[in-house]
Amino acid sequence: MQMVILCGGLATRLGNLAKNIPKSMIQIEGKPFLEYQIENLKKHSIKDLILCVGHLSDQIEHYFGDGSRFGVNIQYSHDGEKPLGPLGAVKNAETFLDDDFLIMYGDSYLTVDFQKAYSFFKEKDKLSLMVVYKNNNKYDKSNLLVKDNSVISYGEKDAIYIDYGTSILTKKALDLVPKDTFFSTGEFFKSLIEKNQLLAYEATERFYHIGNPEALEEFRSFIINQ
Repeated sequence: MQMVILCGGLATRLGNLAKNIPKSMIQIEGKPFLEYQIENLKKHSIKDLILCVGHLSDQIEHYFGDGSRFGVNIQYSHDGEKPLGPLGAVKNAETFLDDDFLIMYGDSYLTVDFQKAYSFFKEKDKLSLMVVYKNNNKYDKSNLLVKDNSVISYGEKDAIYIDYGTSILTKKALDLVPKDTFFSTGEFFKSLIEKNQLLAYEATERFYHIGNPEALEEFRSFIINQ
């Protein structure tokens, strides 16, 4: 399986914590956050990685290189001079991509069984799958409605499910994304929902992220107590 990690965000919610470094390089107990992500992916036999990078990306490339030191293969896709948004960045990486692949956010640490989610996806004839979690606004704001193993609405105020932080896409799904244009996850997933092409796979264990200072400290505590 191939994983695309979206590492190009500006990390504005982290303030001075990420002023001079990419969010993925924030140090947690002596290691950058991205290293924890890679170690976790290796446990699920995911070693083929595409990093979509932008802001201060030279720091990521200098530390991780081609990934061989960490037991993985890393290729880099650069946003360029203008920000492309999460799905614009994936579209920009199209030449690196397999016929189907996973994506995850660069600030998420996930405990879902990626292999089981992928097997479920391969059983169906759909363009995409989103891993979802029954969050009830606990760890972040819930935003999804789910029915019969499909996501049926994105951005709902009274939702109980949330985007867990990883999805599986076919390359054909990227036909919905314009080239060289800022394109958000919301625009993309709403387009898939309209076509009834977004499967849902429910994760049962919580996610962690470092999107704000509180969540960062929560992840730090998780690492210390493992």
